[in-house]
This record gives sequence, structure tokens and C-alpha cells, in this order.
Amino acid sequence: MSGGRDAGTPEHPGADGHGEDGEAVPPVVDRETWRRRREALLLREKAHTREGDAIAAERRRLPMTEVAPVELVGPEGPTPLVDVFDGREQLIVYRHMFYDGEPFDRQCEGCTHNLWNIRDAWPYLNARGVSFAVFGDGPYEELARFRTFMDYTHPWYSNQQVEDPAVGGGGHITCYLRRRNRVFLTYSTTGRGVEKLSTLDLLDLTPYGRQEVWEDSPAGWPQDPTHSFLRTDVSGRAVGVGDHGERPGRPTAQWTRPGVPSTDGGSDA
Repeated sequence: MSGGRDAGTPEHPGADGHGEDGEAVPPVVDRETWRRRREALLLREKAHTREGDAIAAERRRLPMTEVAPVELVGPEGPTPLVDVFDGREQLIVYRHMFYDGEPFDRQCEGCTHNLWNIRDAWPYLNARGVSFAVFGDGPYEELARFRTFMDYTHPWYSNQQVEDPAVGGGGHITCYLRRRNRVFLTYSTTGRGVEKLSTLDLLDLTPYGRQEVWEDSPAGWPQDPTHSFLRTDVSGRAVGVGDHGERPGRPTAQWTRPGVPSTDGGSDA
């Protein structure tokens, strides 16, 4: 004991958060003290969540600005931006930084980390009418090899020749809305804005959001029962869970599995 504080041991750290060998660990307290501290922090966490919801609601009220027609380079060659929507109204793009001629291990570690977190996010986005693609600012042939190496499943395009900063360049997440053959920029973020990625985080960036009834959205915005898009039918339409607990369709990600077999060996086709 020294100064009234328990120095502790490596197995039982002291109240100052350091064991006898100086290892940095959280302080040890009794369970009731831990519960009070946890509940106090929970209040701040919930406030943070509500503020995030309010920011997302404001994001859905942002204006949009038109993007002049541009072409990317994809697996089929030159591809108009409007075609990347794949027939859907909304498009989210991760703009991946790329270093021409460099080996795979010299490519951007930040973009690799971020994109790896959402390499299979597209089925849930598709269920909300949102397409997802990656634009890399390198030659398409090199991007295609990198995509294969990383075993990514989302479509990749080169934006190397695009000068418009709403489409060209790397290190951004950008959202677009299509109106027939016109494309509009609705949101873009960079820096730490590209760090927090999941399907729900991405939907929060889009002009229509998660499209769930609890959201504060402008009148007329599309909205369905909460979490309904987590379960879809064979055509990708959100079906959710029925009023009496019935579960039509399948969990959305399962439709991407080869053959989509059911657990009992049957077929859901």
C-alpha cells in the first residue's frame, strides 16, 4: 500500500489502473461501482446516438447538385456514370486511392481497411434500391487485378480520367441520386468520414436514408417497417417479418450464396 492506493498485481490491477509491473490496464472496482459508471456513460452514448439520428435527418434534407455526364472505365470498357446505377435510383461510391504501377502491398492501407469492412454490403443496399460501386483512380486493368486479388464482389471502375471532383479522385464516399438519365450529387465525405462503415451507416448517408418508419424524413420519402429489408424475396424485395411472426423470403445476405440452398436441403427458388 502506498498513499492509500492499492498497487495491485498483474493478476489483480490496482485502482490506478496499473499492475505491479506497470502494465496499463483499467482500474478494478466493485460491481456496483462498475454498474454506476457504466450507466452514466450509457446516457452519453444514447445522447450520441440520438444526435447521430438528428444529423442523418438533416442530411436527408440537403439539396442536391447535378453532375455533368462523365464516363468511367469498367469491365465492358467506357461506361457512363448513369449506367453504374444498374437501374436503381441511388448509388453509393467508395472512391479508392490507387498508386499506378505499384505492387499490391504498396496500395493505400486506409482504403483497403475501409473497403474490407463492407466487401459484402451490397445485397442489403440493393434491397433498399441503392447500388454500390468502387471507383479507383488508377488504370482499370490494374484495378481489376487488385479486385481479384482481394476477392471483392462489388463492381469496380476507373475514374482516373475524370476531372469533376464529384466523381474523380480517391479517398471519398459519395452518394448520387438518378432521375431518369440525369445524375445528382447528394452527399460526399472524406477523412474520418469514411471510417465508420456498415450497411446502416451507408444508408444513413443516402438521400432517402434507411427508409424506415421511425426516421424523421421529409414528407413523401419512401419508408417501410423497421428492419424489413433484412429479409427479402428472390427478387430482392424487402419482406421483413409478418404480423404473426411468419418469416417469408430469406435473410438478405443468404441470396448471395451459391445455389441458395435452404437448411433442410430444399429450395427457396
